[in-house]
Amino acid sequence: MPKEVFNGSFNQFGIENYNPVCNPIVLGQKIRRDEDGIKVDATQYKHIVGIRMYLTATRPDLMIVVSLISRFMACPTQLHFAAAKRVLRYLKGTVNYGVFYKRGAASELVGFTDSDYASDMEDSKSTSGYVFMMSGGVVAWSSRKQPIVTLSTTEVEFVAAAACACQAIWMRRILKEIGYVQAACTKLMYLLTKPLKVEAFQKLREEFDMCTDSDLN
Repeated sequence: MPKEVFNGSFNQFGIENYNPVCNPIVLGQKIRRDEDGIKVDATQYKHIVGIRMYLTATRPDLMIVVSLISRFMACPTQLHFAAAKRVLRYLKGTVNYGVFYKRGAASELVGFTDSDYASDMEDSKSTSGYVFMMSGGVVAWSSRKQPIVTLSTTEVEFVAAAACACQAIWMRRILKEIGYVQAACTKLMYLLTKPLKVEAFQKLREEFDMCTDSDLN
């Protein structure tokens, strides 16, 4: 997304003078329905979330928080709006970040998955997430609430692993169609569905091979 669009969003929502933050969501924060909270303009909130959804196509570091704040677009409150504005503050400090794919890097497809058991405070559903890496960078990622209520941490891990395996099979077939046959089995490992400490979040972002333009020079 062009920097002009970012700057326009910062000015539109009044955060042009705010300091940037190091992570898009506060560690340990639980975003709930907040029925007694002060209501905010739903159209404006949907606009913020919609822009962030668009950015998740190129920014895996936003996937978790956008998955959370998008659940409350029907009736947002100041609690939800504050969480959405924090994402803008995070973007303000990472405008130049993007995924860097290395020429000649390993073409092996590797997947990571994780789950956050009963993370939704309203219906006790869990969150599943996965990331697939290839050629030194991430090529597919997801973070979403599971459609069922799982009864144990073991069950929730199986649901997350099954979703990741389905994505891996689909991606292997697509890669075969375009001439990148995966000769070996695709490895699936565990990773990511909850807010992390700043150090862990930044380390994970580096592992995704996200960097700025200046890092390439």
